[in-house]
Amino acid sequence: MRVMLGVTGSIAAYKAVEVARHLVKAGAEVQVAMSAGALEFVRPLTFEAVTSTPVLDDAWARRQGGITHVERAHGIDALLVAPASANTLARLASGFADDVLTAVALSTRAPMVLAPAMEHGMWNHPATQENLRRLCSWGATVVGPETGALASGRSGDGRLADPSLIAQETLAVAARGSAASQPLRDLHGEQVLITAGPTWERIDPVRILANRSTGAMGIALAEEAADRGAEVRLVLGPTHLAPRAHPRLEVARVESAQEMLTAAREELSRRTIVVGAAAVSDFRPAQPREQKWKRSSGDAAKLELVENPDIIATLSRELRASNPSAFMVGFAAETNDMVEHARAKLRKKGCDVIVANLVGPERGFGPGQTEVVVVEEEATQALGPGTKPEIARALWTVFAKKKEPSLE
Repeated sequence: MRVMLGVTGSIAAYKAVEVARHLVKAGAEVQVAMSAGALEFVRPLTFEAVTSTPVLDDAWARRQGGITHVERAHGIDALLVAPASANTLARLASGFADDVLTAVALSTRAPMVLAPAMEHGMWNHPATQENLRRLCSWGATVVGPETGALASGRSGDGRLADPSLIAQETLAVAARGSAASQPLRDLHGEQVLITAGPTWERIDPVRILANRSTGAMGIALAEEAADRGAEVRLVLGPTHLAPRAHPRLEVARVESAQEMLTAAREELSRRTIVVGAAAVSDFRPAQPREQKWKRSSGDAAKLELVENPDIIATLSRELRASNPSAFMVGFAAETNDMVEHARAKLRKKGCDVIVANLVGPERGFGPGQTEVVVVEEEATQALGPGTKPEIARALWTVFAKKKEPSLE
């Protein structure tokens, strides 16, 4: 597997050495290309010592009658830019080709992975976000950034993602871009349970209580886990979407929250990873009507609701009792104070991590792009924007690492 690592002018450039080390350790052939700004932070010799390959830092360099960077652009399985500075994102989005890195980006047809790193204000500026959206629309995969301490001394989002996560996601992207490569198998032997989609709670034979969820995220998680070697049981609520056929993916279709809990419990004791991605109705009608509720009845204000079971909390409690080493993931769809609410759910529901995202009529639901934050007691990690399959790949890379902290 051949990866070109583009290093740009960010204070996080020194962390790219660790990214290169992880890639080499995984068996990848790594060619580093450095921008002029990157040369101010790290010397090429450092990367050459790690990769055993001369660094490309001169767009005019020639070798054996050919233009070196053009030759390499057509012989790679993935182009990784880490760190990707705000300036570099702008140049990539505008199609510049005025140095080695941007010339390769414009020439190659290999998939691109971007690991942004910059000051909090730069990351959140509309120009940076628009540049990123444009690059994602062309197929780029984004890893990070994380939230934490920044070079300025401030704290916020903009910190380079963990080097091992960047490397793993790049290898996954490269594997999909190379017919000769094998997909990641880091979930081989895992028994995974995933709940996904909405639930419907019957008011009468015609009407229901529901929400906007389509199950797209949970389906993507199930497909990715199966691709990576896990045996997967997907408990899927009522949705028009369906996962693709896979020999390691079993689907149980349900409708209500109580049906979802029953189906999830059936094989819970043998599951090693449980992901609660469903958007479960918190309430259901206390007494569903046997006949259609007529407007003329005059009792429109008499819909009495009762609480549904807390599926994630129940599964977490029972999972811990049957398999204390199992890994429990919850999801939190929020409309405000996302991280604070997610962290409260982390404690209340007994999960190892909570995956949080902001939702509303124009965001979060359906098969389009999304952004999530992996929330732990003392840390957060942002993923996206990206398509739900891309976010699913990044999430499983995070989960696999969290479940086996001793593995690099």
